[in-house]
Amino acid sequence: MLLILMTSAQPLAEPMASLPAQAQLPLRDYLQKPYADLFELAPGLSFSSTEVSQQREALKRGEDSCRRRFGDHAKQHGRQVDEARKQLKSGGTEISEARRSALHCNIQNYELLRSEAQMLSQHAIPTAYDNLNAKLDLLLQWPAQYRQARAEIANGSYNSRRWGDVKDIGFREIASGQQDDIKRGQQAVEELKRTGLLPPALEDKQIQQYVNSVAARVARHSDLKVPLHVTILQSREVNAFALPGGYLFIERGLLESADDESQLAGVMAHELAHDTARHSAKLMKRATIAGIFYQAAQVAAILLTGGIAGIGMYYALQYGFYGLGLVLDLKLLGVSRDYELEADQLGIQYAWSAGYDTTGFTRFFDKMASKEGYVNGVSWFRTHPPFYQRMVQAQREIMFLPPKSDQVVQTSAFLAMKKELAPIAAAAEKEEIGKPSLLIGKEEGCTPPKKLEYTPSQPIEELCNMPLRTVGGGR
Repeated sequence: MLLILMTSAQPLAEPMASLPAQAQLPLRDYLQKPYADLFELAPGLSFSSTEVSQQREALKRGEDSCRRRFGDHAKQHGRQVDEARKQLKSGGTEISEARRSALHCNIQNYELLRSEAQMLSQHAIPTAYDNLNAKLDLLLQWPAQYRQARAEIANGSYNSRRWGDVKDIGFREIASGQQDDIKRGQQAVEELKRTGLLPPALEDKQIQQYVNSVAARVARHSDLKVPLHVTILQSREVNAFALPGGYLFIERGLLESADDESQLAGVMAHELAHDTARHSAKLMKRATIAGIFYQAAQVAAILLTGGIAGIGMYYALQYGFYGLGLVLDLKLLGVSRDYELEADQLGIQYAWSAGYDTTGFTRFFDKMASKEGYVNGVSWFRTHPPFYQRMVQAQREIMFLPPKSDQVVQTSAFLAMKKELAPIAAAAEKEEIGKPSLLIGKEEGCTPPKKLEYTPSQPIEELCNMPLRTVGGGR
């Protein structure tokens, strides 16, 4: 593999002196910057208590207004559903089949739009503002935490943190009994296939070989003690998930969205950490014992991810889960949010051990949270640790790792994979357009709504200020 871009890891520099007041941007402008930039800039910035208070109030007003807006949209679509059902009932047996079918399509589309508006109001918009508030917290609190981390490095106390024995990766035991998870993982894969919740595999030898090589590199430098099985799924989801026993699934959308190999490796490392710590085994066990494997499948495919989850494939899953009221809370399954923090720490360690840029996963996380995650990853973001906590703990772990030179950021093999993937993704997207929901599409032949409430990667400001759209579609 020809490395074409590397970075030399160096300890973080001492905080820069405070910038002159005229050099600073308005506080709100910093909230649009990536976390990586804020970690570097925060020690040199200074804001008055008035500026901070005004910004917090502005965020609160913006969130409340936007949530009300889409809550009202949901109510309006609900009234449209009721009216269509009223017309259906009043027509009785005399209504023509064409008219009946058209009303069925209207009900179906209005229900879809109501579900979407509810998702935006109750989950996606709060997630977007959680992200903005986390960046505000980082600007205010990171300078002191940075000094504390530097002090821990200076006095050596950072070595006593949990799993601080990074020079023993591969020879230490994170959680005993990994081999006991193999059968459970096999059964879970079979059940996902049987119930149709697992998209088909992406059949491309070049892409498979590349993804396998990156996963194998990370696995060799991790604490995984079972064979690794990697499957690429033909799905637009920006997603990856691990099932017990070394079963790693990478969805096409993740390959499309990653900007470099270190981001892809970082997500894989996070997922493998779920298996080395046996998180996925514990989660699947609790879910199946409760007799809710369907929910367990959703958890495996949507919630138990490296932070890069989604709602589902276009119509098939994207709105269906919300339409059925199946937005799960990890607490209901007895799962601790600590799982994700643990996987963050271990995943960063594995990426470091494999020679990758340790910021790969956090840079990808930031990209999703800022550009796509508040919608496409809402189910994950609303049930996992707060943005601020995750980002700060990840940054501290990166600081604590021994410096390595020539950490891999990008490779020519990654770029070749992206080139090979482009026509495959384009063909798949074209095939998916117009397919009805597998979960709420009871009437065949309906034209989907012409315009939905949002478009991928739409900024939250644009989402909250756009005019109300009409349902369109029908038959």
